[in-house]
Amino acid sequence: MNPLLPLTALATLLIDQATKLYVLGVLDLDRALVYPVFSPWLEFRMAWNEGMNFGLLSSRGQLVRWFLILLALAISVWMWRWAARSPANRAMQVFAGLLVGGAIGNVVDRLLYGAVADFLNMSAPWFNNPFSFNVADIAIFVGALGLVLVSGRDKTP
Repeated sequence: MNPLLPLTALATLLIDQATKLYVLGVLDLDRALVYPVFSPWLEFRMAWNEGMNFGLLSSRGQLVRWFLILLALAISVWMWRWAARSPANRAMQVFAGLLVGGAIGNVVDRLLYGAVADFLNMSAPWFNNPFSFNVADIAIFVGALGLVLVSGRDKTP
């Protein structure tokens, strides 16, 4: 097996969890709620996401929480097995690792806190973005987009 997938997944998971430990443990963002970094362009704005993207399915209780945990784990296992079939495609291994590491990072949040810790907020002077996200969300997005771009590249029409 190509080591890029597990190494990328582990690095993504560690970076995601380290950033969350920093904003929760050092900055006490769960109490302060907002920490201006380069306001309004970048702020740490605490948001506990109990649902999916943009809070979909939030406030539905433990059933949704465990459903989302199992769904993320199932997708991670499927993605790992799918990417393992193309070990020579280094880009695919990295993008799959980003996706898996990000998904597992959000699973860890749901297990530890009952919700995903979102804290990155990017706005502009003329636009106040109400949504926050985290490093895992970035990794999932970049991984999924990258897989779309590179997954069919090796096949001839």
